[in-house]
Amino acid sequence: MKKILLSLVAAATLSFSSFGQAPEGFNYQAVVRDAGNTILDNQSVGMRMTIQQGSIGGTVVYSETFAQTTNAYGLVNLQIGSGTSTDDFSAIDWSAGPYFMETAVDLTGGTNYTVMGTSQLMSVPYALYAKTSGNTEGPCGLSIGQTYQGGIIFYLDASGCYGLISAAADQSSGLQWCSTGSNVDTYAYGNGIGSGEGNSQGIRRWQGDCASCDANETCQDLSIGVYTDWYLPSKYELNLMYQNIGQGNALGLGNIGDFGDAGYWSSTEYDTDFVWSQNFVAGVQGLAPKSGYVTLRAVRAF
Repeated sequence: MKKILLSLVAAATLSFSSFGQAPEGFNYQAVVRDAGNTILDNQSVGMRMTIQQGSIGGTVVYSETFAQTTNAYGLVNLQIGSGTSTDDFSAIDWSAGPYFMETAVDLTGGTNYTVMGTSQLMSVPYALYAKTSGNTEGPCGLSIGQTYQGGIIFYLDASGCYGLISAAADQSSGLQWCSTGSNVDTYAYGNGIGSGEGNSQGIRRWQGDCASCDANETCQDLSIGVYTDWYLPSKYELNLMYQNIGQGNALGLGNIGDFGDAGYWSSTEYDTDFVWSQNFVAGVQGLAPKSGYVTLRAVRAF
C-alpha cells in the first residue's frame, strides 16, 4: 500500500445546532496525498479519529470511524462526533484538557488503519467549553470578541491568556495574492494556529519582498499603533475569524469583526497558481487564483 501524507487544512471548525444547546461536534478537513506529495483525488479511504486526554498517547476519551471518498481536490470532510462509535462525544469534559486527536487512515477504504499523526486540539475544546459554560472569558480576564492590542481577539488558547487578534478593519477590499507572472510555489501549505505566520515568512522567502506579492506584503508592512507583527492568516485561522467574530459566529456575538460579504485571502497555498480563500457569507472555503482580487484581513499573535 502506498504511503499516505495527510495535510491538515482545517483542523476544526465549531458546529452547533443553536446557541445554548450542547455542542454537536466540530468539523475536520484534510487533504490526502501520497508519498510523492501527489493529491489522491476521488479515492475511497477509511479514517479513525481518536481523542486522547492529557498527552499524546494519553487516555482515550473518544474514538470513531468514517468511510469517506476524497473529492476532486483530495479533501475529506468529517464532523467529529458524528462517526461510528460506541463512545459518547457529549460526555467529554473539555475543561479537563489538554486533548489531542490522533488520525489514522486506510487508503483502501477498509479498517486496516495506519496512524498518520497526533495533534493537540486547542481552540476547539476552549470554544466548546465556553459554549457549554456560557462564559467566553478566560482566566486572564481576556475573552473572544474583546478589543485588545490593536484589534479584536478571535482565538484564545487553552490557558485563556494567549491567542490571536484580527485587525479591526479590512486592509483591502480587492487585492491580488500576487500578480500573474510572479507565481511560484512558496511551499506555504501550513495550516492551523500560528501557521499563517510561518506561511507569510515562506512566501516572502520564495517570492521576495516584491510589489507584486500584494496580500502578504500588505500584512507584513501593516502597523497599527505600536503593533507591527501582522501576517496573512492560515486557512484555519481565517475560518476561526469567521466562526468567532464574523458572520458565522457560533458564540452569539454577531459579526463584531465587521467583515464584508466577500471572500478573504488565506496564506495557505494550494499549488503554484491557487490559494485557499473563504467566503464570509456562507463560510465556504475554496480555491482562488493568485492573480484574482480578494479581500484582505491581517492577524497577529499575542
